[in-house]
Amino acid sequence: MLQENKRILGIDPGLQTTGISVIEHYAGGTYKALYCGCIETLKEKKIEQRLSEIYSFTSEIISRFDPYCLAIEEIFFNSNAKSVINVGQARGVILLCACNNNIKVFEYTPLEVKQAITGYGRATKEQVKYMVKVLLKINEPDFPKKDDAWDSLAIAICHANSSRFNENVKSNL
Repeated sequence: MLQENKRILGIDPGLQTTGISVIEHYAGGTYKALYCGCIETLKEKKIEQRLSEIYSFTSEIISRFDPYCLAIEEIFFNSNAKSVINVGQARGVILLCACNNNIKVFEYTPLEVKQAITGYGRATKEQVKYMVKVLLKINEPDFPKKDDAWDSLAIAICHANSSRFNENVKSNL
């Protein structure tokens, strides 16, 4: 059975921009955004400095909000191998941070996230953003403009829906 409140850390990983959010998931399937933003690193810095910044900021958010889990997007392979490697490195330090803070990790593909939010796996970013605003009752000026931040909220909601479904299935066996 679901606890009354659960905090979920949602992350859309990237080396230059990592979307990061925390939502509160309430029994009955409602949500509230507690934090939404981005970790942005400068291209001029060395890779290890950029990864350290991602790790440190993620650690600060974990310490501040005490989420019970991390929901993170799996790497989507495209034709740019360098981009995939950079995202993989950012994911690596985020996963290490979660492990070092004893936080469970759940991974979702972009398709799974889109289906969980809009019901359609090929939804556009604007359609996902619209549904996230509806589900969280968000007034857009209060939140960041970057898609990565909105994507992190969608990933967190995807997990909330997934975990609720899985718990309901287990309780009915």
